[in-house]
Amino acid sequence: MIDRKEMVVLGNFPQQIHIKGMTNNNPILLFLHGGPGVCNRHTVMTTNNDLLDAFTIVAWDQRGSGGSYSNCDVNTLTIDQMVSDANELVNWLCKEFKKEKIFIIGGSWGSELGTWLAYRHPEHLGAYVGFGQVVNGAENERLSYEFALEQAKAHNDEKSLEILAKIGEPVNGVYKGGFDGMMAQRRVMMKYGGYSQNEKKRSYFQAMVVPILASKEYSLSELIGYIKGYKFVLKKMWPEVGATDLTKTCTQFKIPMFIFDGKLDMNTPASLVQNYFDLIEAPQKELIWFENSGHNPLSDEPKRFKSLLRKYLLDIAAKEKGL
Repeated sequence: MIDRKEMVVLGNFPQQIHIKGMTNNNPILLFLHGGPGVCNRHTVMTTNNDLLDAFTIVAWDQRGSGGSYSNCDVNTLTIDQMVSDANELVNWLCKEFKKEKIFIIGGSWGSELGTWLAYRHPEHLGAYVGFGQVVNGAENERLSYEFALEQAKAHNDEKSLEILAKIGEPVNGVYKGGFDGMMAQRRVMMKYGGYSQNEKKRSYFQAMVVPILASKEYSLSELIGYIKGYKFVLKKMWPEVGATDLTKTCTQFKIPMFIFDGKLDMNTPASLVQNYFDLIEAPQKELIWFENSGHNPLSDEPKRFKSLLRKYLLDIAAKEKGL
């Protein structure tokens, strides 16, 4: 059994990872968390034990978040640096486990990071899987805000309407009030099922905070890093993330590209995904829709998600050496 927590130096900065698996022979699956700044070790390591027979799974606290928060220089919080860190981690994992390639899976911001990684550094990647796929930051926020506003109007929700009026429509993906404005919009959007149809995930506290508190994944210092790092990273990086348009930058890939997306997602609106997928050129590509899922189909429809994950990735692993 493999169960390792350790610090790995990426981009001259120590960063926390957790590796879990049954044998070194299995393909490696690296999870890229969202936010940016919202690490997911607590969910990756507690809800995916049923994948350990097939994969060695890796969770990574990106710089500035969770166990990688302490002493992080805010000026290093850029997309370029995050992509470079991710590539260094891929190379480290390949060397550590004597692999030529690994698989990556990213949700929300992690899907943007993973897309950039697949585009810039495909050499040691077997395939990319994305969910809650980011496409265009500004358009993403415009549609998400419109959804929240329409739902609040339909439900005569005066309190939510007041909140949305106060923050106003996003400009280039950024809300009035910055981080606080975005969080206000997210709470309204989640309330009306834009994040998940699961009633327990319609509040930020239930969807985000409860799983962290219920987990024993984080030490006290890491938990503090999680709480502080969320705002620290997101506040710095959001203008750059909001300016992203992958349809104009990342469409040609040298590795298989899979998108598993929730039809009901209004956090990163699903309506943008089909057009982006149509533009993608790759040796193999698949867009799988999850009709009953929102932003995170891995959580909303885990059985089907993991079945398809096994199907596509293990098929590649069986055909290609080095995984």
